[in-house]
Amino acid sequence: MRFARITLSDRASAGVYEDLSGPAIEQFFAGHLRDEIVWTRILIPDERAQIESTLIHLADEEHALIVTTGGTGPSPRDVTPEATRTVIERELPGFGEIMRVQSFAKVPTAILSRATAGTRGRTLIINLPGNPRAIGECLPLLLPAIVECLDHLGWPRPQLQ
Repeated sequence: MRFARITLSDRASAGVYEDLSGPAIEQFFAGHLRDEIVWTRILIPDERAQIESTLIHLADEEHALIVTTGGTGPSPRDVTPEATRTVIERELPGFGEIMRVQSFAKVPTAILSRATAGTRGRTLIINLPGNPRAIGECLPLLLPAIVECLDHLGWPRPQLQ
């Protein structure tokens, strides 16, 4: 099965600091799924047109899952949810809702997150926070819904470890 992870960060894409969020996503799935996952790894700046074209390309290339990290906050450069909403056909707002509820219990500013999810064709697209710690807190909550959604989209049902 083909998954993609897209890190959206002006500074990481410019080499100012190392992308830790993208690898955290892969590590989570490696520790929770028995299936062999072929990863596409992308690191791009917070540019809406580039995010949109990347999401469209990956979804149209038959990736089962695309996970973005970063760009979900309230700053003017945080455009990931807008780019995602432009390319998805059906929004699945429950993903963002549960991440905000879970994260709010630990960090009250989590309500500033605008993360969302949705489908384009047979691809599930999920926006995650840009913080590796938050990724580790959010993905366990989302995993059952990810597995179920991929099954509904016609992919082989991922097997949990």
